Order: sequence, then structure tokens, then C-alpha cells
Amino acid sequence: MLSGFVLTRQWREQADGLRLIYWVYSDQGPVQVTVTGQETVSFFPAGQVQRVNDLLRGSKAGKGWRLRPLALKSFFNEPVHGLYCSGQRTLAQCRDLFDAHGIPLWEADIRTVDRFLSERFITGDIEIHLASSGQVTALTNPPLRRGERNPVALRCASVDIETAMDGSQLYSIAAHCFGGRGQEVKRVFMVGQAQPCTDTDVLWFDHEKALLQAFLRWFQQDDPDVILGWNVVNFDLRFLQKRCDLLRLQFSLGRMQEAPEWRQARDETQHYFVLVPGRVVLDGIDTLKAATWNFESFSLEYVSRQLLERGKLVHDVDNRGDEITELFHNDKPALARYNLEDCCLVSDIFAKADLLNFALERSRLTGLPMDKVGGSVAAFENLFLPRLHREGYVAPNIGELQSDITAPGGYVMQSDPGLYRHVLVLDFKSLYPSIIRTFCIDPLSLLKGRYESDLQAVVPYVYQRPDNAAGSANSAWIPGFNGAVFSKQQHLLPDIIKTLWDARDQAKKVRNAPLSQAIKIIMNSFYGVLGTPLCRFFDPLLSSSITLRGHDIMLQTRQLIEQQGHRVIYGDTDSVFVWLESAENDEEAEQIGTRLAVFLNQWWQHYLDHTFGLESFLELEFETHYQRFFMPTMRGSEAGSKKRYCGMVRQLDGDSGEQQDKLIFKGLENVRTDWTPLARRLQYDVFWMMFHDESPDLYLEQVVQDLLAGKLDEELVYRKRIRRRLVDYQKNVPPHAQAAKKADVWLQQQGRAPRYERGGWVSYVMTVNGPEPMEHHPSALDYDHYLTRQLAPAVDGILQCEGRSLESILRSQMTLF
Repeated sequence: MLSGFVLTRQWREQADGLRLIYWVYSDQGPVQVTVTGQETVSFFPAGQVQRVNDLLRGSKAGKGWRLRPLALKSFFNEPVHGLYCSGQRTLAQCRDLFDAHGIPLWEADIRTVDRFLSERFITGDIEIHLASSGQVTALTNPPLRRGERNPVALRCASVDIETAMDGSQLYSIAAHCFGGRGQEVKRVFMVGQAQPCTDTDVLWFDHEKALLQAFLRWFQQDDPDVILGWNVVNFDLRFLQKRCDLLRLQFSLGRMQEAPEWRQARDETQHYFVLVPGRVVLDGIDTLKAATWNFESFSLEYVSRQLLERGKLVHDVDNRGDEITELFHNDKPALARYNLEDCCLVSDIFAKADLLNFALERSRLTGLPMDKVGGSVAAFENLFLPRLHREGYVAPNIGELQSDITAPGGYVMQSDPGLYRHVLVLDFKSLYPSIIRTFCIDPLSLLKGRYESDLQAVVPYVYQRPDNAAGSANSAWIPGFNGAVFSKQQHLLPDIIKTLWDARDQAKKVRNAPLSQAIKIIMNSFYGVLGTPLCRFFDPLLSSSITLRGHDIMLQTRQLIEQQGHRVIYGDTDSVFVWLESAENDEEAEQIGTRLAVFLNQWWQHYLDHTFGLESFLELEFETHYQRFFMPTMRGSEAGSKKRYCGMVRQLDGDSGEQQDKLIFKGLENVRTDWTPLARRLQYDVFWMMFHDESPDLYLEQVVQDLLAGKLDEELVYRKRIRRRLVDYQKNVPPHAQAAKKADVWLQQQGRAPRYERGGWVSYVMTVNGPEPMEHHPSALDYDHYLTRQLAPAVDGILQCEGRSLESILRSQMTLF
């Protein structure tokens, strides 16, 4: 047996059927596995078999199809037949024919190259049976099966290019190769006459064609498994593809010198996806987002500064393109260093955030390719479908299970605004996955309940005490909401979650952070998948039975806490905020939090067993103790706000080993990137003072004086993203779009290309003549705007707890409002 890991997957249509091509990483080196003579598989109602047979015989589908009776049922509880096609073209003709005659064809959109693996439960790790021992590089039709988890030492190549601003010329390509089977290599391929460059390995070429040919030859020799980069698909690789096309070169970046396969996004013509045969392509931005990293900006400069505390070698963001061109013409060694450093920044970000291992573990868990962007629905279906087939059912098509029922979102309690001491946060660990697991909520159990349940009607459920609750502990069925009924015995998703849950506990035990994070993201995505119409299993009965059960759990939990003599001041989806009015100190507050969590978990275990005959997988944790806590009102109202608060926690500092206070902001101006740095800093400082019982009055007076004196102008810059084309902003043009339009006009007047025609991030200030871009803002700043629209809103909420405002504090000193 040869153990390996699936890197890429492709298919080709041939006369004898589909040819599936898998590139596999192994200890012996990369192996190409080819599976020939495969068919597409889809399903239709058995009652339509004669009609289908007649239609297909008289159609253009030819002889490339066959029908077969199967021991399977549809989601509408009817027997099905299988339709097998020798190629995608035949399948497409069959689909059109079925659509024209109103005959459903199920699972016709599942790619054969993916189904082949998923039906064998191959999710990344694979074992290949070899006919004989020895080195292999290509195999045809070998027996395949799911492999055990083995170490995977992938070789990576971080790639970055530098070009002319107008895209008319390639200046250089840099690569940083590391890991796997080879030595670390840092190299730059540069157009130009050779120059001394002692600190960088630079290869010089007379023209672009020679550079590209040399780079592609070298890339085949180094033979990396993974290509890394920053916007690497839609900039670097796309640009190289265009230059190769222009120069009539084969862009042979894949293994066996194969060219990449490109696919254009349906809804965005400038966005592409790429498959490089035998090599995974991981974009740093997409991979960070998939791993739930969040930054104010995902530019390489910003992320590297945050994670690595270093950045690009050219710092002028506004004129970086001009400076790169200047370096190309006058200081090529400096450009080489800059180009290579960008590669190293990407490599180091992947290492710091452990992104390569995250992508590996996500692929192992879901069976999706490592470079799959997003894919929550695909991951769910990849795990669910093969198990569903073994239970005797095929999946419905998207939209078939919809109804008029609307599922509500998570329960958010009305908050009690104010400034508090000793507030606890009790949090249900993975509430929605816990509800799915506890109440056996999944498409199969709902299907069984719909057609086989002995419950004639489900009365809306009201929680009662365990000792007097009239439940259904002995029933084989579990009541949901809106008439839904779920089977206790036949279900799939609860078991999938259990497997993932146990794996995450083990990952935490061995400190495998990437695996733990990947499992958490996948488990938490299941509710969202079931709640989106883009999923074939979308049924409001499923999503409403999850969210409404969550509502009841939160309401009952609040009631139980208040019966213990404590006050719940807020709750949001899976967390309750408890004010301990009588707590004298931190130790007492934390003891109460621990006791509350134990009591509530025991109550739920007893209650669910007594009422439904269910084991409770609900787990409430005492998560946070806020020494001080502030919940604001909604602007213009005395009612408490939602999803906006600030609290102070005390935690151990890793460097000093001492307890230190830390402020945690949620939804307030301090964590909103569309507010100015000054407003964010001011809010932080004022909250810190008031949480420590210090008066902020003198500080506020000094900040306002400095503002009016022009000393804080650098902190008055707004930064906001333009998400549409600039020409699309016509009526009610927002300030950032106004600034961008002014910037492009000014740039064109200077003979430079406009920057914001297709969107992007714009930095601007508010002046007496309205918003003006940082590229050119001749007007005086509007300090009154910053005072009334930025500083006052940032601090008035907490000041009002003392019956004051920024205006009242300043009134005795100067007239500013």
C-alpha cells in the first residue's frame, strides 16, 4: 500500500467514459492516479421510468446512457431509478430533456470526480494498492481506499511578481521555496542587464520571454506541492497567464508541464478560480478568512505588520506603483530585495498563523480540495450524501424543500443599560451543534418524522419543572417546532457532530490548534448551511427547530438564573450576562459563576432525560468575569442596545506574569474601522478611566484643545471601502465615494491613472467643503464635525451614566457646540 494525500482532482471526457485524474502527495514523491471508464450518476422517480426511456431513445443523447433500478428512495419517499451517463455532455442533454418535461433529476450536479472519493469516504488521506513494489509516478485504475492520518510534509513556493503599473510589462518574479523534500531557496528572476547584488540571488534576462521560460523550467525542477501568494490567483498567476498567451508560451506551471485550468466567476467577471495540476494554490487572504482571522485591512502590508511586526520594503502606499517603476529603471537590486521580501512575508504569515496545517486539516475533515474557497454547503453535502445513500435515500434538488415558514434568528434579549460591577458571562458551548445533537435534528430524521411519525400533532412546547412535566420520554419521536417531528433512532448529522466533537477534544488534548479550529468552524457552519436556500437540504422546519429551541433554552436559562437571586441584564444567541449585585469581590463572583454553570448543566440533563428521554449535550460554561461592564442605550432612546458593550477583565500577562486589566469592546466605536483613530482612542481612554473610577474631565478638555489647535490632524482620517464601481454611486453619494471621485479627478489632472474606478479602500478627511481624499485635500478641516460627529458620540454613552456629556464638561471652559 502507498499512503498519500490528495492534492488536486480533474476530469476528462473520453469515448469510453470519464477519466478522473488525481495528483497525490506521497513519501515517494508525487503520484498521478488515473481512473478510467467512469459514469455520471443521477436519479429520477421510478414511476417515470417508461416515460424517461421513451424520451431518451428519441433524443440526441445517443447511446451514452443507461437506466438501472435501485433500492433507494427520494426525499419524497418514492422509489428511484438511476441514470448513468458516459459523459458530461450526455448528462447535460438529459438534464435539459428532463427539465423540458417536468421530470426531476436528483444529484445531477454532483461532480463525478468528487463523488468517486466521497462515496469511498476518502477525505484527503488515501491508500493506493500497488501491483508491485518500487518507485511509481503514475498509476491507472489502482484500488483506492480511505487512508489513515499520516504526516504530510508539503513543499511550498511563495510567489510574487512586480509589473509596470499599466500591466504592460513584467519586471520580475520572486520565489521562496521551503519545506518538503528540498532545501530552502530564495530567488528572483529579473528583466535587465546583470548588476551586482550580493545579498539576493538574482537571475538576469534580456527580455520577458526568456525570464518566463527560465522560471517555468526552474519551477518544474524544484517541483513544489503548494503555491502561496497574496491575491496570487487573480493578480500574479492571472498576469503570468496573460503574458504567456501574449508571448505564445505554454504556461506550464502544473506537474508534467501541464497548464493551469481557469474558471471565471459567474457574478464577477474580473474574478477567477484556477486549478494547477498537481499543485495546490493557497491565497493568503482567502486562507486567513477561512480560518476566521479578522483584520481592519487584508493588505499584505497591514497583515504583516500585525502578525510579524514588519512590512514591505516600500512603504509609500499611495505611490508604491511609481516607486516600483523607479526602482526597476534605476535600482534593480533594491527592487529584487523588495520583490523577494514580499514572498518571505507571505511565507512567514502562513507559518505564524499555521495556515498550511489549517488547510490540510480542513481538507481531511470535509473531503474538499485544500484550496477550496468558502464551501460550507459543499463540505456539509460531502459528509452527508454518502451516509444518506447508505440509509437508502438520495438528496433533493435545491429549492424542493422550501415552505412558507420563516425561521427566526438567534434570540437576543433586551438589555438593561448601565454601568455595572461584577458581570458574568455564561456561554453555551457550540449551542446550535449541541441542539442538533441533543434533539436529533437533521434532514433524515425530519424525513422519517414526516412520513413515519406516530405523533398526529405537535403542541407548541412550554418548559415546565422536571417533576411535573408531561413529556414524551418513551416515544421514538422528538417534537420540533412548526409541526416538525424528528426520529430518535434514524439520523446522520448528530453522529457526524459527535465524531467531530470527539476529534476536537482530542485535538485540544494534543494541542493541535489548526485541527481544533477547523473542526470548530465546520461544526458551527452546519446550522448556517441548513438555513440557506443554497443548500439542497434547506427546509425551514430544520432551521426553525434549531433557533426556536435555542430561544426556549435561553429564556428558561434566564428564568433559572433569576430564581437563584441574580439579575440577567443581557443575552445574545448562546450567552447570558449576569449581574452579581451583591458580590463583594472577584473571588466571590467567580465562585458564583462556577456554581451557576454546574447547577444549570445538571438541571438540563435531568430535565431533558425526564421530559424527552434524551441525553443532554448542552454544556454551559462560565466564560468571563467582567470587573466593570457598560451596556449603552440605543441612540436617541432610553432602551438598551443590542450587540454593543464594553467590559474590563483581569487576566495574566504572559510577559510579566502579573494580573493586568484589559478592555474588551463589542460593536462600539473603538472596534469599528469606519470611525477615526482619534474617536477610537478617546473612547478607549475614557472607558479605562471610568472603569478605574478616575475622572476624564481634564483629559477630555485637553484633547478638544489639541483638536482645535490642529495637533491631532493625523488621527482624523476616515478609511472606508468602496464596494461598488464608482460610477454606480449616483444619488445620495456617501462621503467616502465623494472623496474617491474627487481623488480620481485630481489624479487624472496630474496625468496619473484613476485609482477608485472599480472600488478599493479610500482614506479621506472631512473639511469645510465636505469630504476630501488624502491624495489632495486643500480645504481646512471641519473640526466642529469631528467634535460633534466623532468625539461626542464616542464618549457620551458612558458619561450619561453619571448624568453628564462631553458638552456639559466643556461648557464651563469654552463654547464649542
